[in-house]
Amino acid sequence: MIVIGADHGGYKLKEEIKRYFEEKGIEYKDIGTHNEERTDYPIYAKKVAEAIQKKESDVGILICRSGYGMTVVANKFKGIRAATIGNEEAAKFAKADDDINVITLGGDYLTTNQAICIIRNWLGEKFKGGRYEDRLKMLEEIENNNMK
Repeated sequence: MIVIGADHGGYKLKEEIKRYFEEKGIEYKDIGTHNEERTDYPIYAKKVAEAIQKKESDVGILICRSGYGMTVVANKFKGIRAATIGNEEAAKFAKADDDINVITLGGDYLTTNQAICIIRNWLGEKFKGGRYEDRLKMLEEIENNNMK
């Protein structure tokens, strides 16, 4: 299952992505927002990160106007590896090299088709392991030493 969240700036794109998930039979959980009224992106980034920490989902998608604010918040949570992704190729490398478990998308910069292609490539890629696994262990050590 994928947990997905957006603020008001990402609401429209989130709704389009949900339609795609429904068409393809991809299970998801929408944690909000549920309209275009102004709201604060940290609320939704926190909910997605916590859902992954609690093992309710392995991966998440966050959408705001740029994607950047969501990335900053999500990366404040231990075990979360979030990245703002702007194209299909970056989506592949995000999963293959860094095992990114949360992608953030910029609703102001991506069409629905671009976002879906990014998601499809990210979900379809496998983590390489090997030397990349060693890097994730280094990251985990940094988290353990700095995230109390």
